[in-house]
Parts: sequence; structure tokens; C-alpha cells
Amino acid sequence: MRAAVVDRYGPPDVVRIAEVSTPVPRAGEVLVRVVAAAVTSGDARIRAARFPRGFGLIARPAFGWSGPRRPVLGGTFSGTVEAVGPGVEGIAAGDDVCGMTGLRMGTHAEFVAVPAKRVVRKPAEVSHEDAAGVLFGGSTALHFLRGRVTRGASVLVVGASGAIGTTAVQLAAQDGATVVGVTSGANAALVRDLGAARVVDHTRTGLDEVTDRFDVVLDTVGRLSTAAGRRLLTDDGVLLLPAATLGQMLLARGRVRAGTSPEDPADFALLLERVAKGELAVVLDRVVGLDDIASAYERVDSGRKVGNIVVRP
Repeated sequence: MRAAVVDRYGPPDVVRIAEVSTPVPRAGEVLVRVVAAAVTSGDARIRAARFPRGFGLIARPAFGWSGPRRPVLGGTFSGTVEAVGPGVEGIAAGDDVCGMTGLRMGTHAEFVAVPAKRVVRKPAEVSHEDAAGVLFGGSTALHFLRGRVTRGASVLVVGASGAIGTTAVQLAAQDGATVVGVTSGANAALVRDLGAARVVDHTRTGLDEVTDRFDVVLDTVGRLSTAAGRRLLTDDGVLLLPAATLGQMLLARGRVRAGTSPEDPADFALLLERVAKGELAVVLDRVVGLDDIASAYERVDSGRKVGNIVVRP
């Protein structure tokens, strides 16, 4: 099968397209023919060994010293089941499914083998591109906002036009919050259309100039220090840091929450249901073929990606 292979860490042009062995599904796994896969900020960090501050010495042994130990990156996919391994029930060849693969990665390829328990059925009303696009940022936004946004609450979303932010703005607004989105002026109209009551153009106004206080501050891009984030909170507010440094994670307690989100299939199903009903919009920056995946990485690295980028192997 064809796959995007990263043999060594570096810029987007280290990615090469190569023929690799098609995986064989083991017991409890399904083999999926990938129709669409997201190219995320997480993929770009691994490709470039550009890990959040403090994680370098931890990440290298985990992912590989000079290059990714698993050279086919990509953790989000949507496609069609090609075959099932022993013991799989309830899923058959021909079913349209989607999901995330965690540290196994491997979705930037024509096929991926994944545990059956990690996939969900794709609704017919949702395209493969939208399914692949919504899961990474959507599941993170859902995890961090769940139970923390109430009607009438004030919510600040930093990085409101990104993969996490575009979903977070919608979820918070639909829960009845007053949402302020931080993005560039070029993306202000989009963020307002998604549900933000107001937009702060970070190219004109620094977060240290914002005088409002918020019940929830969600920093999706790692722009805020913990101290700067706390300054933006109401007395009972909470600071959410999905793109935290190691120090922020270790010191997060009380009104500060940091870390990764679980890749929960129940959350995937909920997000897909809302997309299918037209309640949640999936923002796609672009859809490219596998041969153009380097250009997708260039767009991610530029910091100007809007929503999600999807590759079609």
C-alpha cells in the first residue's frame, strides 16, 4: 500500500510517499481502507520533534531518537472496513467507520489496522472528510468543556479558528454561554458565524490588554502562561490548557486543568450525531491527496490553518 513515511525528524519535506506492507488485522482488529485522514498539529509536532516545552526528553524515548519509531503518522481516520480479524463482532467488511488510533498512529496510508473497540460507525449523512476532520479537535473540545459551561457563563477561546477552537466555540455557544474568540482579524467573521459574541484580534490586541474576566478560559494553542490565564478568570473561573507545557501539567490543580483528552468512541459518536443533525459544523481548511501531504504540513506549520486539514490516501 502507499503511505506517507517519516524516517527522520524535520521540516515538511522529510515526508516521502512509499510502498509499505499492508497491515493484517489481528484478533480484535479491523482493517480499514482509509478514505480520509486528518493532518493535525499533533502530527506536525511529532514529524518535527517540536514537542511542548519540557516534553523533549520524555518524547524522544517514546517516539524515537532520530525519527519516529512508527514512521507512518496520523491518528484520525474515516474509511471503509476491508477485513476483520478473529473475534470481531458487530462490524463487517463494507461498513463505513471512523476513529482514532492513539500512539499507534498509521492513518496517513491507504490502509490502517485498528482495534475494533476504537471505531464507531460513520453516519451516512456525514462525509468521510468531515468525520476525519471533527474527531481530533472535537473530542478535545468536548472533553475539556464538558460539565464546565453553563447557560449565561462567559467563555474565552484562545485559538478560536483552529481544530479545537472551531468546535469549542460552537459547543459553548450552544450550551448558552457568551463566547469571546481570540483569532486573527482574517478569521473573525468565521468565528462569529460559529457562535462567538465577540472576537479579539490577537494581531491588534494582546491578551494582556483584555480587561474582561471569564468563567472559562480555554487556551487551545499554548499561548497563555498559567499566571496570565489566571488573571483572566472570575473568582470561580477555570483555566483549561489542552496544549500545556510539562510544567503546566505538573502544577495544574484547583482551577487549572491541563493534559490530554481521552480518545473515547462515545465522544466520537456524539460528535458525529451532531454533525449529522446539522448542529455542528466541521471547518475544513483544505482537502489534499496523499502526494500533497507535505503542503498540508506546511500549512499546519505556518500557524494559519483554519479548522482542519484532511488528506485522502
